[in-house]
Amino acid sequence: MSSGPGADSAPAPATPDSPPTPRGKSSMFSSLKIRNYRLFFIGQVVSNTGTWMQRIAQDWLVLSLTGSSTAVGITTALQFLPMLLFGLYGGVLVDRLPKRPTLLVTQSAMALTGLALAALTLSGHVHVWHVYVAAFAVGLATVVDNPARQSFVSEMVGPDQLQNAVSLNSANFQSARLVGPAVAGVLITGVGTGWAFLFNGLSFVAPLASLLLMRNRDLHSVHRAPRGKGQLREGLHYVAGRPDLIWPIVLVGFIGTFGFNFPVWLSAYADDIFHAGAGAYSLFNTLMAVGSLVGALLAARRGTTRLRVLIAAAAAFGILEVVAAVAPSYWLFALLMVPIGIAGLTVNVTANTAVQMGTDPAMRGRVMALFMMVFMGGTPLGAPIVGWITDAYGPRVSFAFGGVIAAVAAATIGVILARIGDLRLSFDWNHGHPSVAFVPRQREQLAAAA
Repeated sequence: MSSGPGADSAPAPATPDSPPTPRGKSSMFSSLKIRNYRLFFIGQVVSNTGTWMQRIAQDWLVLSLTGSSTAVGITTALQFLPMLLFGLYGGVLVDRLPKRPTLLVTQSAMALTGLALAALTLSGHVHVWHVYVAAFAVGLATVVDNPARQSFVSEMVGPDQLQNAVSLNSANFQSARLVGPAVAGVLITGVGTGWAFLFNGLSFVAPLASLLLMRNRDLHSVHRAPRGKGQLREGLHYVAGRPDLIWPIVLVGFIGTFGFNFPVWLSAYADDIFHAGAGAYSLFNTLMAVGSLVGALLAARRGTTRLRVLIAAAAAFGILEVVAAVAPSYWLFALLMVPIGIAGLTVNVTANTAVQMGTDPAMRGRVMALFMMVFMGGTPLGAPIVGWITDAYGPRVSFAFGGVIAAVAAATIGVILARIGDLRLSFDWNHGHPSVAFVPRQREQLAAAA
């Protein structure tokens, strides 16, 4: 079948120093002027707050029931395992189905899962296998929900506001991350984890209402892929032929698998290193959310998407994790969560935007499913490994291990992209300050000849 308009004239592969990706002029919050996206944004604020509350409560409940970081890693792995197993098939479905009705189904399913876990916990009948099942069930819904939400953004705002909307989605998620862990910490220590699960289940009323209130006539029409054979293979072939898509996806795969295992690390640091309890775990997540929110807002202001920003942010993320791993004091470790949040969010938004804006709309569901499968689906592989290293060698060794993997991956893929674009790293002085940039070899040779 055809890949849709523009598939045969895909944009030229980008390089770390390629020209900026064009987009319409906008302010930091310009996409919120669009009614449908504004409704979506408000609904997600409430739902994301509940999601973060459940994440904190779920990790702490498992640690309380088992006393094992490996069990926390298994819970995280089960939540993301469906994305690894079925993520590409979810993308195929999303390219075929209308996005808004699809989201109504997936959001309802996740609401029911949260309410079921709340009932088990509040009644005192919860066991660790119940949490495992609930985590896996949420993961199954996420297989379709994630690429549907990612793709639906472009239908709400159009191409000119896509980067701004993607950045604001991340700011939305991180804003909720400021509130959710703090409220979860209070609830866990005050009345128990069950109330956090209950709030999460009820919070899905907001996004469901926002979807129902949207106007179909205001959505940007997108060609939906008809049912046909070979669509999964077609999506993989499309990405494989695009270095500007495949290498950012590979990079976020390494970072998602080994560098984003914060449920394992932060719970272990709070419990085993600093002996400070759930309140410290909540604080670490909140401070990281502050950094992530700053990173998201900076991304919303940025008018371009450059792969060199992705490489630099990924390298900084890995180095900061190594520094945090050896932090000697509670407050130094806590404060390092802020720059780690900035760097991690910059990696996520820059890669997400670059991939979405470089993809043909008819292929976007499959490509974004691959992106999310690699980024989130790597967790079932990385989380148990990181959990085992944490139990066997301690949180510091485990955290440093994740940081080293992220930094090495960033450096390696940076070199690969530079070679693809026939670039080399150039050091210079600009107004008395050192300047580092990727420069085309041909341009450097002409400068030397002059």
